[in-house]
Amino acid sequence: MTPQSRIYIAGHRGLVGSAIVRRLQAAGHSNLLLRTHAELDLTDARATEAFFKAERPEYVFLAAAKVGGIVANNTYPAEFIRDNLAIQTNVIHAAWQAGVQRLLFLGSSCIYPKLAPQPMPESCLLTGPLEPTNRPYALAKIAGIEMCWSYNRQYGTRYLAAMPTNLYGPGDNYHPTNSHVIPALIRRFHEAKLRGDSVVTVWGTGTPKREFLYSDDMADACVFLMHLPDDRYTSLLGSDESVTGRFEPPLVNIGVGHDVTIAELAAVVQQAVGYTGQINFDPSKPDGTPRKLMDVGRINAHGWIASTPLQAGLAVAYQEFLASGA
Repeated sequence: MTPQSRIYIAGHRGLVGSAIVRRLQAAGHSNLLLRTHAELDLTDARATEAFFKAERPEYVFLAAAKVGGIVANNTYPAEFIRDNLAIQTNVIHAAWQAGVQRLLFLGSSCIYPKLAPQPMPESCLLTGPLEPTNRPYALAKIAGIEMCWSYNRQYGTRYLAAMPTNLYGPGDNYHPTNSHVIPALIRRFHEAKLRGDSVVTVWGTGTPKREFLYSDDMADACVFLMHLPDDRYTSLLGSDESVTGRFEPPLVNIGVGHDVTIAELAAVVQQAVGYTGQINFDPSKPDGTPRKLMDVGRINAHGWIASTPLQAGLAVAYQEFLASGA
């Protein structure tokens, strides 16, 4: 990508999309194509194709998606599979029609089996049952990886799928019931501090382990991948299994390479918010997957390593939460 390249960031108002915009602007990219949902509904195939035909982006960051935590995934499973399949199908197909040079499809670590080996390498994709609480979302994202792979094989496109671990940071969703674990905890501890509550109850046993990546680090990784020289970028695109006999999808993990328990996370969020009460855990609520740690050896080998410690990222996230008035 050059500073003049026409770059479309789908989902530019979301947690990841907004971070990608900040990262690109900081690097001097001024020709960014941005559309709100009101301006362009990516579940509408005709509208999506018309946009690509008119604007002719050269590079695409596909960060648009319907996302949420355990409650949202359990409550709206039909929307999670329907909307995500529609968005990614329309964008990937329209990108091929418009001759996009590189497309980065963003997914989630939930694509991997519930009981995957830890840390989870890219090769464990499709090797076991998924976590039931987010299976519709995970299956949509797996379909997106396969779509990138299929278009690469049939049409010679150069589409890569990047799977981040759990993300947090500026622009997060702090909805009382539909948010992910970090924004949910930030809100819960903040409101408890304001009320003077002596106890905050956290869902589950506190024993599951999770890995957390700051959104601006994720954006940095995405831009890093899109800037890779052709030979190194090509090495991440996998192979045609019908020719090589090897299962090598165009897939790369993005994470920090280490994790914390939910109990440890709650304590760090508590400190960042300044809540001084007690934390209790409710084992009657679902824990989700026991552990989700990404094997990030592949992207690390290309020279990218996450740089923001959890404590520092949470401090920024909390200040952003206060400024947002969420």
